[in-house]
Amino acid sequence: MAALVQQYLDLIRSEHAGVAEGALASYIPELTTVDPDGFGVSLSSSDGFVYESGDAALEFTIQSISKPFTYALALDQIGQRAVDAKIGVEPSGEAFNEISVDPATKTPKNPMINAGAIAAVSLVPGATPDEKFALIREFYSAFAGRQLEIDPQVYASEKRTGSRNRAIAYMLASFGVLDGDPDDVLDVYFRQCSFNVTTTDLARMAATLARGGINPMTGRRVTDAAVVRRTLSVMVTCGMYDAAGDWVSAVGMPAKSGVGGGIVAVLPGQVGIGVYSPLLDAKGNSVRGVRLCRSLSEQLGLHFLTVSRDSRATLRAVYQPHDNIRVYETHGDLLFCGAEQVVRTVDRGCDDFRVGILDVSRVDDIDDAARGLLSGMSAALRDRGKAGLIVDPDRVVIPDGSEFENIRYATIEQAVDAAQTFIREQFSDR
Repeated sequence: MAALVQQYLDLIRSEHAGVAEGALASYIPELTTVDPDGFGVSLSSSDGFVYESGDAALEFTIQSISKPFTYALALDQIGQRAVDAKIGVEPSGEAFNEISVDPATKTPKNPMINAGAIAAVSLVPGATPDEKFALIREFYSAFAGRQLEIDPQVYASEKRTGSRNRAIAYMLASFGVLDGDPDDVLDVYFRQCSFNVTTTDLARMAATLARGGINPMTGRRVTDAAVVRRTLSVMVTCGMYDAAGDWVSAVGMPAKSGVGGGIVAVLPGQVGIGVYSPLLDAKGNSVRGVRLCRSLSEQLGLHFLTVSRDSRATLRAVYQPHDNIRVYETHGDLLFCGAEQVVRTVDRGCDDFRVGILDVSRVDDIDDAARGLLSGMSAALRDRGKAGLIVDPDRVVIPDGSEFENIRYATIEQAVDAAQTFIREQFSDR
């Protein structure tokens, strides 16, 4: 039944596959050689289940998506007070590679622009650049759930053409912001931007943030909840550069983009999303990636000011009133993320019953994406030789005139009776 969610993801991606606007990043020569048509998306639930669509296995360099993770590492290793002394948290209103600092503090305005990211690298403990980089690699890899490697060609290209970042680093050194030699710090910074990732890596990294620092695939705690909270807060206000306001109002998820074409987005407590499409807009964000994330938010109800209610939507009870009949009783607000969990819970237990009954009589509110998933459950069960019924007295899932009206019942007693009749008729001779 995960195919129901997969259909949503494939459909939303296909809506934007034909978009040809934007241009490849040109200030790093190696990035001009990538295929402009690459387009993939991955979505990881909070328990680590991953959906993929398009070029989800295609590797690309992480670029500025590295920034929140190095910032998190600095917070994790030396604490918020020490980090705050060197890096602010206010939106800059400037280009990501602006050669500037806060006029009052002489420190970078936030860790999501190049100046702040370079300062964050300098704060990572390590006696040598290699020691710093090893710690960064270990941290990123723990988020992704696999060992990440750098693209040596992109690293060499960035290092060869990184004059603007050198200007930023030496400016920071002149103000006493950098801990260490500017060239050594920059070498680590260029390397961290050159990690190869896939959209699935990004989705898992995002899901680890969504889970408060626990990688849902490995079960390993990578960092603590306080670090995640601070990191996500800065991503909300600064992660999409000077398009952050539009992003928050339209998409409503903490996010970070990179000029390699990637976007990572986090719905706290719910899902992690990774997107890739290398054609960029004037602000350095993926054109198709931004549009896809906006569609995901709108069609699946993922805006964080909407899904805050979804934490109340759970399976209230799962029980078997008779042999081969299982009831899944829900309550509260049921939006996409909650419905996806219900669908997979039913899928996992499908071998243990012949009729599944979904009781939505205690659901307060539901969105269109959840309604589509739950009404489609019956067809998915039928394809496996089973039956799916819904107790829906208020018609929140199946309205009058729906093609699924024949599976809707007003009470659990009526649904159980219908389930017993189905079992007698279909399985009595077996």
